[in-house]
Amino acid sequence: MMRQDGRVVRVRYFAAARAAAGVAEERAEAPTLAALLGSLSSARGANLAKVLGSASFLVDGLAWHDREAPLPPGSTVDVLPPFAGG
Repeated sequence: MMRQDGRVVRVRYFAAARAAAGVAEERAEAPTLAALLGSLSSARGANLAKVLGSASFLVDGLAWHDREAPLPPGSTVDVLPPFAGG
């Protein structure tokens, strides 16, 4: 678990993000989405960092565009890479 400020979130990976992370989900601590993405990239490597660079994110089911906004403690962050098709 990555320690930041006590804000634990659940991270769920889908499709290519799951393959790059090597896990379906994990728990992490981060105050913002930007901090979370930095921690996950450092912990899991370049393949995941590349996917995170083009992914979309949901926080508790809502699209999350402001990477500097505080993440709610106990929230779920879904990592959605670009999907082929429609």
